[in-house]
Amino acid sequence: MKILITGGAGFIGSAVIRHLIQKTQDQVVNVDKLTYAANLDSLGGTSRSDRYAFEQVDICDRAALEQVFTRHSPDAVMHLAAESHVDRSIDGPAAFIETNIVGTYSLLEVAKTYWLGLDAEHKSTFRFHHVSTDEVYGDLAGTDALFTESTAYAPSSPYSASKASSDHLVRAWQRTYGLPTLITNCSNNYGPCQFPEKLIPLMILNALEAKPLPLYGKGDQVRDWLHVEDHARALCRVLSLGQVGETYNIGGLNEKQNLDVIHSICELLEELVPDNRQSRASGNLQGFSGLITRVQDRPGHDLRYAIDASKIQRELGWVPEESFESGLRKTVQWYLDNPAWIARVKSGAYQQWIDSQYGGRL
Repeated sequence: MKILITGGAGFIGSAVIRHLIQKTQDQVVNVDKLTYAANLDSLGGTSRSDRYAFEQVDICDRAALEQVFTRHSPDAVMHLAAESHVDRSIDGPAAFIETNIVGTYSLLEVAKTYWLGLDAEHKSTFRFHHVSTDEVYGDLAGTDALFTESTAYAPSSPYSASKASSDHLVRAWQRTYGLPTLITNCSNNYGPCQFPEKLIPLMILNALEAKPLPLYGKGDQVRDWLHVEDHARALCRVLSLGQVGETYNIGGLNEKQNLDVIHSICELLEELVPDNRQSRASGNLQGFSGLITRVQDRPGHDLRYAIDASKIQRELGWVPEESFESGLRKTVQWYLDNPAWIARVKSGAYQQWIDSQYGGRL
C-alpha cells in the first residue's frame, strides 16, 4: 500500500513514517510544508529507504496537492499536518485557521476528486484518515468522566476550535460525498523528536541548562499521556482495520497532573545525569526540582483531559505498550543521548539545511 502522509516531518508524523518503513512493506509519501516545528532529521535513516518519497507542499496549495496525488497515486491518506501548539494559537490564531481548517478543506477536495476518478477496486479500498486531538471535547474538570467517541464537542482554545472544525469537515465529506474517512482523537503525546515548545521536552532541556521550569498556575492540570510510538501503532491499525465513518479515541491510560510529570522528569534526571549527582553531593546544587517556577496560567486553560480508549481496544485489538514510567524514562534518555539533534533544533540549523536543500519558505 502507498500511504500519503501530511505533516510527516512533524513529531507524530515522523513517528508514523519510522514505524511504516521499519515494520511494514508499505510505501510512504511525506507531504510537509516544513514550518518551524517540522524536522526531517526526525526521520533518521528511514528517509533513505526506496519506499519513501518527500514532497515539500503546503496543504493549502490545492494545485500543488493535485500534482502530488497525480504523481504518486496513493492508496490512502493519513492527515497529520496541523498547527498544534495551544499557546501559539492564543497569540496568533490566524495560522491555525488557515492550516487546520482551510488546509483540511483543500486536502479533502483534492482527495475527493482523486477518489472519484479511481477504478472500482481501488475506490473501494481507498481511505482518508484524519488525525485529531482530545482537546476538541473541552474540559472534564469536576468529574470522573472520560472522553468517549460520542462526547459533545466544546473546544476552549483557538487551536482546539480549529481542530474541531476540521473534524466536522471530514465527517461532512463522508456523509455528503461518500469519501471513505476515518477520524482518531488522541491524548497528549510525548516521546523522542518532540519540538521543545511542548511540556516534557521543554522541562528536560531547561533542566539540563539549569533554566527555570515554568509551571502554569498550581500545576494541577491533568492530562492522559500517550507515547508517540504507541500512537503510531494505533494510527496504522486504524488505517488498515478501522471501519469507514467511525471515530476512534486513542489514549495512553496515564492520567497525570502537570506538576507530577515535572517532578518525575526531575527525579529521572537526578538519576541519569552523573554531573548533577556529583554537584548535589558537593552541596552546590539544590536539584532539578528547585528550578520549578510558577507562572501565570494561560487563558482558557482546560483542567482535565482523559480518554476512554475501550473502543479501539475492543474493536481493533490495540493497547498501549508503554506505561508512563517506562515511556518517560525512554524519552528522557533519548534527549540525553541525542545532543546533536537538540543542538540543530535550538540553533535553527535544521531549518537552514532544509532551506538550502528544498528552497522552502521557513
